[in-house]
Amino acid sequence: MTDLKYAFRQLLKNPGFTTVAVLTLALGIGANTAIFTVISTLMLRSLPVKDPEELVTVVIVGPAKTSHNFSYPLYDRPAS
Repeated sequence: MTDLKYAFRQLLKNPGFTTVAVLTLALGIGANTAIFTVISTLMLRSLPVKDPEELVTVVIVGPAKTSHNFSYPLYDRPAS
């Protein structure tokens, strides 16, 4: 308990350091929260479809072993 009293007294003696420390902590906590929110929204939540585990990616592989993504209308178009 005496350590906390000492730390509090030191923070009151140095208001500039206290301000910088509090602003640094606030900025770090805010940035961490914002980044986690973005990652949670984009990567951690499941997709809003009925069975997301059944989704697949269809890729066309050309003669040079290069892959090309394509859209559903191209997939749905009858082969010529």
